[in-house]
Amino acid sequence: MPGDCSIRALWILNNLDAVVFSRRFPVVEKRWRAACQSENESSDDDPVKYTVFSSIPSDSELAAAFSERKTREGSVRGFGIRVSQSREGSDSWVDDPITRHIVGVYINKEEEGENNLMWPLALHIKGPYCILILPLVEPRHVKAYARLCKRSDCGNAVTAHENLSSLLLDLPSITGAFMVAHAVGDIVTGDVVEPEVVVNQSPSVGGLLDSLTGSIGISGISSRAKPVAAPVASSTPAGAAAIGALASDVPKSGSRLLDKDALRSFISSAMPFGTPLDLSYSNIFSVRANGFSSLDIPPQDLKQPAWKPYLYKGKQRLLFTIHETLHAAMYDRDEIPDSLSVSGQINCRAELERLPDVSFPLTGLSASKIEALSFHPCAQVPEQNVDKQALMFSPPLGNFVLMRYQATCRLGPPVKGFYQLSMVSEDEGAFLFKLHLMEGYKSPLTMEFCNVTMPFPRRRILSFDGTPSIGTVSNAEHSVEWKIITSGRGLSGKSIETTFPGTVRFAPWQMQRSTSFRSVFEGITDDDSDNETENTNNMANTEEFLMEKMSKDLLPVDLEEPFSWLAYNYAKVSFKIIGASLSGISIDPKSVSIYPAVKAPVESSSQVTSGDYILWNTLGKCPSAVTAKV
Repeated sequence: MPGDCSIRALWILNNLDAVVFSRRFPVVEKRWRAACQSENESSDDDPVKYTVFSSIPSDSELAAAFSERKTREGSVRGFGIRVSQSREGSDSWVDDPITRHIVGVYINKEEEGENNLMWPLALHIKGPYCILILPLVEPRHVKAYARLCKRSDCGNAVTAHENLSSLLLDLPSITGAFMVAHAVGDIVTGDVVEPEVVVNQSPSVGGLLDSLTGSIGISGISSRAKPVAAPVASSTPAGAAAIGALASDVPKSGSRLLDKDALRSFISSAMPFGTPLDLSYSNIFSVRANGFSSLDIPPQDLKQPAWKPYLYKGKQRLLFTIHETLHAAMYDRDEIPDSLSVSGQINCRAELERLPDVSFPLTGLSASKIEALSFHPCAQVPEQNVDKQALMFSPPLGNFVLMRYQATCRLGPPVKGFYQLSMVSEDEGAFLFKLHLMEGYKSPLTMEFCNVTMPFPRRRILSFDGTPSIGTVSNAEHSVEWKIITSGRGLSGKSIETTFPGTVRFAPWQMQRSTSFRSVFEGITDDDSDNETENTNNMANTEEFLMEKMSKDLLPVDLEEPFSWLAYNYAKVSFKIIGASLSGISIDPKSVSIYPAVKAPVESSSQVTSGDYILWNTLGKCPSAVTAKV
């Protein structure tokens, strides 16, 4: 069986576990049935030969199996590790977190047969939808996973004869399945947007109109190449002009119900007969909307790739933007280390005529400690050493993601310090922030803005009192927002320290306060003891009582949203930093080569935005991951 990616079927389920869209590919399914028949004939003595489900289930069967798995695994994604509720044969029995994303379901389980495992299903959750993609693998791979689901020991030990990691490394179709899932998810939710490419040019280059509208400079370019003036005789723009209008022409379906016609059109064009070719919705929509003219026919000596249906015509330039997202969990506790991680991508915009090849060395890999790398299909990686990664690619037209990566943060946290919240009564809390911004950060790194939000999803705020040393404060019904650095007043070349003490008063937790709370609190305040230590202990007991009282009635929430676990208190930081990457990855414009050689300016920029950047309440409970001891 070939090692390329082919899709047997896909399903989209809503939050009621009902299938709202499905698509099967008979050509790929025919290959699967032939492989099953060949496997069964060659392994008559295989005790698990009947674990392979050899046909595609109906929508109702798939919905029932997926709902049953959700009940068995505790949530949509599942436990991911073996727990006391795990049962033999389930995904969590494998004891690997990847089973929260690559899942298996049992079809027709009530028939008491073993020939009902359907695996692997790439699970992607986007908005209210669960997207399941079933790629084509070999039956022996499904059998191997079935054995893992029944193994007595757990974990992904390196010395194990079979483990899930080695099994997945043999399945490149898994990566293709997730690419399809993400593309479909963007379409069904209307999130079809292109990656941002930031341009740093003088207004004279972009023209007076660009300088007035702000499309050149601070803001990023999110559209494709600008339209090229079409001949007067032409009624329909061709080539780059068609692509240039995509930003405004691409339909947005986020405010509508699932657009099945648009989805069917995308699937038939992007992955005919179940084989993904070009998953760019912009390209697919452009080709369908504008078609091709005689001007779009490439020269005979050029082999045009699927990801570039039109050739660019106009002024040439090459733009790169390194866009990183910094995730952090800040505890300010000796027993729990802070956690920082960087997820980044290199966005590119290549306005180059014909079909050139672009190559450059990516520097800073040793300092950034890259943990994972993935590339656009147009890229080739011919060589690699300790600190440099050579990259060569034939770029598509418009904005695209050239590379994605996971890395460590080579600098310290841009925002560090602590957040404390203590309930002084049932409906009033005292809080304190003490933060250091950009400590150890030097120019050209600039923090454009920084905000801190305290969410209280289950308490309605009546009022708050407090004045920060820097910035302004505002409150909504369920949150307090502190704007430390506002847009237009960036912080560069220096660090600042700021504090924010205050109190926040909530609406009563219940209409009638409990007599038990009043008796306990009054018993403490009426105590005339002069013993300072005893009074301190009493107040500590009061706080524990208050926190327990407010948390005991909280309903459990889905672990998919850990920050809404309402027994925890936290503050969330949002910021943007420009000037360089935090991972150390960089692109030197002078080292970029274009073949055949053309005179095209090359620009590179970097920006860092906050992801889930959390300051946990140092006086309350907080979730943390335990570091394994080797």
